[in-house]
Amino acid sequence: MSDEAIRDVVRQKYGQAALRVTTAGSTSCCGTASSRGTCDPVTSNLYGEGETADLPETAVAASLGCGNPTALAELAPGETVLDLGSGGGIDVLLSARRVGPRGKAYGLDMTDEMLALARENQRKAGVTNVEFLKGEIEAIPLPEASVDVIISNCVINLSADKDRVFAEAFRVLKPGGRFAVSDVVVRGEVPVAVRRSVELWIGCIAGALEETDYREKLAKAGFEAIDVEPTRIYRTEDAQAFLDREGIDAKAIAPIVDGKFMSAFIRARKPTAA
Repeated sequence: MSDEAIRDVVRQKYGQAALRVTTAGSTSCCGTASSRGTCDPVTSNLYGEGETADLPETAVAASLGCGNPTALAELAPGETVLDLGSGGGIDVLLSARRVGPRGKAYGLDMTDEMLALARENQRKAGVTNVEFLKGEIEAIPLPEASVDVIISNCVINLSADKDRVFAEAFRVLKPGGRFAVSDVVVRGEVPVAVRRSVELWIGCIAGALEETDYREKLAKAGFEAIDVEPTRIYRTEDAQAFLDREGIDAKAIAPIVDGKFMSAFIRARKPTAA
C-alpha cells in the first residue's frame, strides 16, 4: 500500500470516528461503542477522573490513544506544546491547563471532522491558549525552533514515513526541546501475518516500529537521551475475541507474540547546541 493510500485510510477511519462521537457521543479504536470490549485493554483507563472532570464529554469520548502523554511529559507553565495527531483535542486541552495562560498548546490533525470536533470541544471548555492546525505530521505547519515540547498519543505508528515525522519534530523543537510521546512499539520478531492482525486490533492500522528501530530513527533525526518505557503490555488473551474473528488461534500464537506488543512512553531531547 502506498504512503498516500495509507494516509487516505487513516483519514477516513478517524473522520468516521469523529462523526460517531458527534452523533452518538462515544467511539472506540476499532469501531462503534458496541465493539469497545475488544479495545478496552488499549484505550481504557488512560486518564484519571480528576483530569477529565471539567472537559467536554465529546473530548473524552473521542480519545483513541494508548497512553497519557500529558501526564508524563512534565509540562511547565509558559511552555509551548504541540500535539501530533490531536484528534478530538483531549491532550491539547489537558496540555493547555498545564502550561497555563502564559503558555500555548497547538493541536495538529489532517482530518476535517476531527478538527471541527476539537474546536467545538475547545469552545465548550472555554480554553483560549489553544490553536488547532490542519496538516500532516510529516509536514508540520510551524516555524523552525518554535515549540518546547512535542507530544503525541499513538499516532506516529499510523504514519507511513516515520523518518520524516521525526525530522519534522526535530525541526520545530527549540534547542533542548523535548519529544515525549505515547506510541505502540514491538519488541522482537513477529510473523508478518500475525503482526498485521495484532496491530489492527491495537491501532486499526499496521505500522508499529520495533523498539530498536524506533531508537535508531530518533537518533538518525538528531535526538539524544532516547528512552522507551513500556506503559501497557498486551497479552494474546486481551485480543483473543478479535483474533478469533480474524481466523487466528490466539492460544497457538501466544508463545511467539505474547508480551511483544506494548504501549510505551518514548522520550528524547533535541541537543541544546542544535
